[in-house]
Amino acid sequence: MSQSGATKAVGILISGRGSNMRALVQAAQAADFPARIAVVIANKAEAEGLDYARAQGIATAVIPSKGKSREVFDGELDAALRQHGVEIVCLAGFMRLLTAGFVESWRGRLLNIHPSLLPAFRGTQVHERVIESGARFTGCTVHFVVPEMDEGPIILQAAIAVPDDATPDTLAELVLTEEHRLYPLALRLLAEGRLRVEGNRVRHADGN
Repeated sequence: MSQSGATKAVGILISGRGSNMRALVQAAQAADFPARIAVVIANKAEAEGLDYARAQGIATAVIPSKGKSREVFDGELDAALRQHGVEIVCLAGFMRLLTAGFVESWRGRLLNIHPSLLPAFRGTQVHERVIESGARFTGCTVHFVVPEMDEGPIILQAAIAVPDDATPDTLAELVLTEEHRLYPLALRLLAEGRLRVEGNRVRHADGN
């Protein structure tokens, strides 16, 4: 349980199948998990992850992003999150850049997972670029979101070796396994109040 004695309400934002969303939902089903998934929101009605969330009895919402300014969309998103009492927001394959205003309003409560060892390989086409670079290790990073893309204080990282015969698809699957392990752990740490940001460094309750 969190130090406050109550579970934290979490909103998850998706754009597609939401595999990391599923990992968070499954983790939150444990009796001792300090957070509960209050709502899953997609910016596309066809996002596959919505069906899974509904099947788990989780509230869902679709807020279309097409044809709207970023400010209008983010305003609608913020209102929906607050309507569901959300305290922590997790991005899980959410393919939208959020405005600085939205990010600042959720600072310290907005998490993202990226399929590389940040600050290396920011952006997209990550696994292709890792292979092309000849890097021997890659992995994933959970970090607090700041207005700049794929930056922000790093909470946790997991590293794996890049196989000699790796393809972008096979490497993605290897990294995804680590993502599904790492993201729930990071959410647990935040929900339990065990993270403190000092400058651009995240301190854990154990002092690391």
